[in-house]
Amino acid sequence: MAVRVRLARGIAPALGLLLAAGSARAADPFLRHTVTVDVVRRVAPSVVSITTEQTVARPSPFRSSGGDPFFERFFQDFFEPRMPETLQNLGSGVVIDAERHVLTNEHVVARASRIRVATADGRELGASLVGADPNNDLAVLRVEGEGALAWTPLGTSSDLMVGEPVIAIGNPFGLSHTVTTGVVSALDRSIRSESRVYHGFLQTDASINPGNSGGPLLNAEGSLVAINTAVYGGAEGIGFAIPIDVAARVVAQLLEHGEVVPVWLGVELQELDEGLQRAMGLRRDQLGVVANRVREPSPASRAGVRRGDLVTRLDGHAVATPRAFFEILASATPEQTLELEVWRDGHAVSLHAKAEAAPDDLVTTLLREKLGLELRPAPSGGYQVTSVRPGSGADRIGIHPGDLVLGINGHPLDGSEALRRAGLDLQGLSGALVVVQRGPGRYHVTIPFV
Repeated sequence: MAVRVRLARGIAPALGLLLAAGSARAADPFLRHTVTVDVVRRVAPSVVSITTEQTVARPSPFRSSGGDPFFERFFQDFFEPRMPETLQNLGSGVVIDAERHVLTNEHVVARASRIRVATADGRELGASLVGADPNNDLAVLRVEGEGALAWTPLGTSSDLMVGEPVIAIGNPFGLSHTVTTGVVSALDRSIRSESRVYHGFLQTDASINPGNSGGPLLNAEGSLVAINTAVYGGAEGIGFAIPIDVAARVVAQLLEHGEVVPVWLGVELQELDEGLQRAMGLRRDQLGVVANRVREPSPASRAGVRRGDLVTRLDGHAVATPRAFFEILASATPEQTLELEVWRDGHAVSLHAKAEAAPDDLVTTLLREKLGLELRPAPSGGYQVTSVRPGSGADRIGIHPGDLVLGINGHPLDGSEALRRAGLDLQGLSGALVVVQRGPGRYHVTIPFV
């Protein structure tokens, strides 16, 4: 025991020296006042926590449709009273200008009946939706009330480097203004959701959790370089964010139009199969889609795209299927210049096409060419078939004039905007799942494109 006491006494002076040295170092402002501390102090006041409420009816106990929303709505209307309940969703956002506009994710505010934001200084304020773009998962809100709000301008993401440090601020699990740090792990990632593939995301190991969605990702200078969006399921340290250069284009559209105006290039595509590979003299491992039609006039024709070109990349992203091409195109904005890489006559050719707002008659054209249908609004809801093109897929499966079309590929046709989006979404597909009503009966039918 005496030995232990002597050792402890011997250690005490050394320990005192260590503690004194530690206190001296702790007093050094360069050790504690780091770049991260400075960025957080400057930017955190512009970050808001977002709470949304959505009123929904409780699920119907009548499940004969296997969960189909059209049939559930039918059973709810006729067999059970509506019993609304309120669901809450948490997210983050960042004020981006002096006009009190907040940038966040579309999925944070989707179908919200009430939106509230909480600021860093403890204020709770209402907010209204200015516009949303599901194709890029971005939305702009405007905070209600008076008084100035701290804000952070949009930066740039064009010069981001893999490995550079980044800082995330958000509202994970309701813990407002949580700060995490990491690096840019990768650029130009593609991630798949339940309904589509998103392209051009950056990857970071800064911790992103539920509730971080919509919050800012900042570089070491405090510039807003991305909007945190998703976490990779089943993994730690893998998060994704939307580059701010993409967000800037979308914000401009949402502030001006309340939506991102759909664009077109005017090219029709088909899968590259083994027969086409042999006929075109391509390698078996060559990927791409074949331009089987270029509309005149169109952005594609003006860019020099030709029938028979093999389109291999769009806007820097590899294209393996027609669907992938149009998913990438859906995230573009009017007047955006898109680079197309095509394989022509044994050589790679780089072309540049300026995306244009889709013509007003494009949806009517696509419905007629793809489905073989011409439609008009029905007083009872949905759209009534006015004519069926002979030999079309709709004609072959027996759709008649007078039938009602209630939905296309999961999109309920509850207005002209829904019809427009459903029609444009036909591009790159080989068929469509359509909900048709004839008399009292409702049917799911698949219409092939012929």
